[in-house]
Amino acid sequence: MAAREEEEEEEATVSLVDVLEEDEDLEQEASAVLGGSDSEHCSYSQGYVKRQALYACNTCTPKGGEAAGICLACSYKCHEGHDLFELYTKRNFRCDCGNSKFRDLRCKFYPEKEPLNGQNRYSHNFFGLYCTCNRPYPDPEDQVEDEMIQCIICEDWLHGRHLGRSVPDCMELQEMICGSCMNNSPFLWMYAAHLTGNSKEKKTEKQEDQQQQEETEEASSSFLSTTTTENSETAASCKRSRQQLQDGCRLQQLQEVGPGQSGAVFWPPSWRSKLCTCLKCQGSYSAAGVSFLLDSSDTVLDYETRGRSQEPVQGHDLLMSALEPLNRVQQLEIIHEYNDMKSELKDFLQRFAAEGKVVTPDDITGFFEQQQTRKRRRVDAAQLHCS
Repeated sequence: MAAREEEEEEEATVSLVDVLEEDEDLEQEASAVLGGSDSEHCSYSQGYVKRQALYACNTCTPKGGEAAGICLACSYKCHEGHDLFELYTKRNFRCDCGNSKFRDLRCKFYPEKEPLNGQNRYSHNFFGLYCTCNRPYPDPEDQVEDEMIQCIICEDWLHGRHLGRSVPDCMELQEMICGSCMNNSPFLWMYAAHLTGNSKEKKTEKQEDQQQQEETEEASSSFLSTTTTENSETAASCKRSRQQLQDGCRLQQLQEVGPGQSGAVFWPPSWRSKLCTCLKCQGSYSAAGVSFLLDSSDTVLDYETRGRSQEPVQGHDLLMSALEPLNRVQQLEIIHEYNDMKSELKDFLQRFAAEGKVVTPDDITGFFEQQQTRKRRRVDAAQLHCS
């Protein structure tokens, strides 16, 4: 019995370290997702924000009503205590808080907003539903462990098992486009056949560049050999021909490979840079509503990278709420002490876990007594220095 109790205590000790590590992971994830958004000011004045963290309020706009999205600041200030759906991030969205979709609520930041934001795009996500199965997440009735992946075009979240294709083992840097969005932009299938390794006739980038260079040289040589006059019309024609060769449509060069694919597509890193940017293709992107694919900064990875580089969003953090009455210097001192204590406590517990020892109440008491002793020494040293 004693051995079993000791084993249970040891497991509890390890789980405590895991909790601290998980807490750090959650903080980093929050910084990535929320760091690019403003927790103190409604984003409405910025218009249709390129990308921001969004929420939907089930209290104010429940299922059966009109879909609406609110920014991070409004989720804190205007919808405190409400039932909110976290939507992660959405592109080109303007905050709806307090507009005509909300009956009695008015935005505390901008009480007078336009009735509607016509360029916003909505989906069943705004009512807490996801995937082609139209289910909530987390789903209490779903007993299957499965990850959810966001499509970069429709921005819906889909279960891995509903993508119509197996999920790669390592996809941290890969972007996914669901099968429905691929079919809505059929020209993407041509790129998929070459860039995702599913084409038997796939050529390396070096081979494609070499082939294009050979075709350019051959065409230029042939053209110049037949040009004997030097009048302005011939010179202009030569210039146009060279320009057409240099600005050749990349997609047109891929037409020989048929689609023959279905389901979602996982794209390799930097795949967007391989897309053709000729005028004809730009028109195709615009018509399909996917012009953002040509913007390298549109990616969630880029957004999260910028978010991590900024100060963590505090929002309604209990520590910050308690520090509000203090001045800035006092706040920074306490936050510094808190971070030091948290780091030292993790190191302290980690040593016990590594050695397989059980943490006793006396150990915890001793840790905090040691913290108090160190603090008194720092205070005494500071007073001695000042005197």
